[in-house]
Amino acid sequence: MKQNFTVRQGALDGVEVFLSVAQHRSFRRAAAELGVTPSAVSQTVRVLEARIGAALFIRTTRSVGLTEAGERFLSHAKPAFDELVAASEVARGLGQRPTGLLRLSVPRAVMPILLEPLIASFCQAYPEVEVEISTSKELIDLAAEGFDAGIRLGQFVDADMVAVPLTPPFRLIVVGSPAYFAGRRRPRHTDDLRQHACLRWRRSSGALALWSFNDNGHAIEIAVSGPLIANDFSTMLGAAVEGMGLAQLPEPMAAEGLRAGKLVHVLESFAPVMPGVFLYYPDRRQVMPKLRAFIDHVKSRPASQSQVTSTPGLPEST
Repeated sequence: MKQNFTVRQGALDGVEVFLSVAQHRSFRRAAAELGVTPSAVSQTVRVLEARIGAALFIRTTRSVGLTEAGERFLSHAKPAFDELVAASEVARGLGQRPTGLLRLSVPRAVMPILLEPLIASFCQAYPEVEVEISTSKELIDLAAEGFDAGIRLGQFVDADMVAVPLTPPFRLIVVGSPAYFAGRRRPRHTDDLRQHACLRWRRSSGALALWSFNDNGHAIEIAVSGPLIANDFSTMLGAAVEGMGLAQLPEPMAAEGLRAGKLVHVLESFAPVMPGVFLYYPDRRQVMPKLRAFIDHVKSRPASQSQVTSTPGLPEST
């Protein structure tokens, strides 16, 4: 059962005025420093004393001194107020220029791509920003986990996120090794997959992923079977190269194996096109300068897209 409560209002009201009067031992000089009238300073102090329940100053026509209560209040209030001022300056700095800690949630397989050259060049361009990368195949709540942004395959980015493309779209292709096809007929239609060993991957949700295809403009999904289940594309790629079965992989990931003759592409006419890899974050209005600088850095490096596309290794299951 929820308890009723009220938020205390005005707990800091008058503290800055009190500290100024205590420093100058003068209501008039405090008023000049704060840019208000002496009567406004006097009224603010009276309200503060009433709220605290004790007199803080001893006033005469010639001088202003602190009571014992005022001395004790000063000893606690001044360091606390200085900390608040310092905290405000730190927060203001984070809101005005690229600085602070930039936290990114990234699938493990994109690490080599991001570190060279994107992250390295960003750190050189913005030395006041520290970059922290958390590698995980899980889809996490960025706000709840304290991340500034994430990187994922486009189909896994929620519709309410702002998404920035890191790679062009790419095909999801089916490949197998020449050794696997020795003595086997290559599939010509998706129905032929029933006669083949198919390597599968398990999503972070625990479900086995279906294989996706484009059949004359119609998206279809097929449940396949085979000797191996993995939770990342890298393991499936290695198993396909070793001849364990067919694997459905992002085309950039299989590109090197295809060029080297270690893999053979089948069912090419059925390959669906995936959106690509995206940087995503919650809200344009909440973008801090550190993240804005990273986004602009990504957008200013068109060459990095071609490098990502041609480099083996893309997000694993998410």
